Amino acid sequence: MKRSTTILRSVFGAVLIIGGIAHFVVPAMYDPMIPDALPKHLVNYLVGLLELALGSGVFFPRYRSAATLGIFILMIAFLPLHFVDVFRDSPAIGSKALAYVRLPLQFVLIGWAWFIHK
Repeated sequence: MKRSTTILRSVFGAVLIIGGIAHFVVPAMYDPMIPDALPKHLVNYLVGLLELALGSGVFFPRYRSAATLGIFILMIAFLPLHFVDVFRDSPAIGSKALAYVRLPLQFVLIGWAWFIHK
């Protein structure tokens, strides 16, 4: 069990680091997900930094508990964006089918984050 938890934790940390990097490499990919009322560039780069920090924290035992709890909270914070996307005429994620897949996937990510936190 310990080995599988380590693997799951490492994969999740790597996914967050890759996602954080993507905020800087292809920022336009995230623009449709950011509400128009918010400054898109600022929000995009702050979330990218947050994902990089939390993903990196997973790999350091001293910061792991805080990082995994932070990931859990971040995934919950993103949940309303995915609900809204499902009901858009033209979802930010691309298609209605992708939006319908992405919403339950967000719950999987929330559960995964909670599992690696505990």
